[in-house]
Amino acid sequence: MLDQIGTGFVATVGLALALALWAVIAAIARARRGEPLKACARLLYAGVLGLFVVALAAVGANLRTYQRLTREQAAATLTFRLVGERYYALELETPDGGFRALDVRGDEWQLDARVLEWTGLGVVLGLDTRWRFERLAGRYRDLALEREAPRTVHDLAPPPAGLDLWALAQRHPGWLPFVDATYGSATYLPLADGARYAVTVSSTGILARAQNEPARRAVAEWSGSAAAPTP
Repeated sequence: MLDQIGTGFVATVGLALALALWAVIAAIARARRGEPLKACARLLYAGVLGLFVVALAAVGANLRTYQRLTREQAAATLTFRLVGERYYALELETPDGGFRALDVRGDEWQLDARVLEWTGLGVVLGLDTRWRFERLAGRYRDLALEREAPRTVHDLAPPPAGLDLWALAQRHPGWLPFVDATYGSATYLPLADGARYAVTVSSTGILARAQNEPARRAVAEWSGSAAAPTP
């Protein structure tokens, strides 16, 4: 598990485990020499190290729910097919072979992600910027429809695991000085029959680009209507 987090992180866990084992062995030796107080001190030291290892393992388990980000990388391909009025079937494919069939209602689609960046201790531990998708939703351009029409929102986040650094950093930023930034990123573009979009992730967030003619035409029309002055 930990080898996908960072070499410094793995080394820290290994060192803490080795020190905890040494403390246990030392405690046994002290006990055999008839030094119960020193034996208890060594066991207490081992216990503290054990708790530290457990905490690191919980952090590592949570970080595995994110993807590593070392450069701009492909994240997903979205293909839409019109099946009804403002109603689309969506095929979401990821580079690792993942596939999800979803439905989206509205005039636009929006994809949200969360990003974790590091400083200080996080950099020393070899932690890369990490990200994961959170949700995909449909949007209506008309505010009245946005309030009243049927909406679709899909949860894309993996199941909870380990210690949620994102939640802790949001609630208690002073507790995690090695977390440089936790921020959300979102992109939205128009829905169109047959449109296909490629989504990438970079250090500045998520980006989406039209990949075929229906998507390019929809974006051109959408951009033009957005730029047009209101009469």
